[in-house]
Amino acid sequence: MASLSIFIKFAAMNRLMTAVLTAFLCLSAGAQNLTGTYMYAQRDTCDLYLDVYDPVPDAELTHKSITKPTLLFVHGGGFVGGYRSSERYFPWFKTLNENGYKVITIDYRFGLKGVKMDFGPIGQIKTALNTIKAEYMGVEDLFSAVEYIIANQDALGIDPENIVLAGNSSGAIVSLAAELSICNQDPYAAVLPEGFNFKGLISFAGAIVGKHGTPKYKRAPCPTLLMHGTADNTVQYRKTQVLNLGLWGTDVLAALYKKNGYPYCVYRYHEHQHDIADNYFALWPVQKEFLEKNIMEGWLRIVDVYVDDPSVPRWEAATLDSLY
Repeated sequence: MASLSIFIKFAAMNRLMTAVLTAFLCLSAGAQNLTGTYMYAQRDTCDLYLDVYDPVPDAELTHKSITKPTLLFVHGGGFVGGYRSSERYFPWFKTLNENGYKVITIDYRFGLKGVKMDFGPIGQIKTALNTIKAEYMGVEDLFSAVEYIIANQDALGIDPENIVLAGNSSGAIVSLAAELSICNQDPYAAVLPEGFNFKGLISFAGAIVGKHGTPKYKRAPCPTLLMHGTADNTVQYRKTQVLNLGLWGTDVLAALYKKNGYPYCVYRYHEHQHDIADNYFALWPVQKEFLEKNIMEGWLRIVDVYVDDPSVPRWEAATLDSLY
């Protein structure tokens, strides 16, 4: 069972949250074109909200006469913290808005907050199962947000058929699990309209956590952009697996996509750690090309590259503690 220690490492970081005073966040966010905050669901433990950031007034809203998608963002934080509109995301939101993209950011429940981590032989399995539970609590909340967006699409000015899902760290885990849920039409996806899927998916240092072995898709997933540091042991780049229980990172998912002919682009950042989860702004050119070529122009474009680029910021000890 010791081999599960890396798998649950990301869940065992101390419970440091990037909590910022609400008033300060509202003032800061307002400068970033925040145009509305809406409660999209009520749970027993909390109310869940989403924020909408509209493109700036003079932004170009189309690419080659094709309407640009809305980005639906799920933040990171190890399932113990983080904030949907943390100021750390503002440079990226600003770039997206200036380039004509509407952005929606959402809350989701922190399924590992307050959960005691046990690293004994039996405890590791329990912790892993708690992590899977947290992952699918996030999926459930994400799908509730999608339901709200669909129900209020006219008021929000959003085409539900033109949404690209994006997430970083635990938010990327939720996003990838949500797409797997849609493709396999499991009970979580039953709340969505028949035939619904995202236009695309962007994962910053994500993975899929599960208990049924290597993920399998009953139908092809939407075009997916995967970005990950090859030295990431927080959300592992490769995999950790004991019997059918494990975490399958970008390296495994890319191989799975390639084997099955699914549309994907993967950027493997040489010797980067979990900093890629926080490099959404620096990696904007990669995202821009994916959005324009794969999503809007509909290219069946597959990219699989190792990147050693000094211009991409690197934090040698990047962990959840340092990022969130």
